[in-house]
Amino acid sequence: QVQLVESGGGLVQAGGSLRLSCAASGSIFSIDFMGWYRQAPGKQRELVAIITVGGNTNYGDSVKGRFTISRDNKNTVYLQMNSLKPEDTAVYYCMLRDMRETWGQGTQVTVSS
Repeated sequence: QVQLVESGGGLVQAGGSLRLSCAASGSIFSIDFMGWYRQAPGKQRELVAIITVGGNTNYGDSVKGRFTISRDNKNTVYLQMNSLKPEDTAVYYCMLRDMRETWGQGTQVTVSS
């Protein structure tokens, strides 16, 4: 079983920055990719950013140029979020894909105008 522990969410003013972290542990097989998704109230969960084992990245259109995903060599993934906007307010979920898909419990990010 894989465990994902997320941290770094909180309240920030528009234009500010936050950094999210997600540490994976447990019985991890060969990782395909890790990443972040988000879900705002009344909306569907959407892609924020993913990073493959080879370091390739993919971003949602709404965060390109503002957010950066990275990963260390200890199965931790980071999401640096700059120039935050009120529309970035959501619960952010970490996800790991190996032979399965594992989701974290989510961390709230609130951006005030």
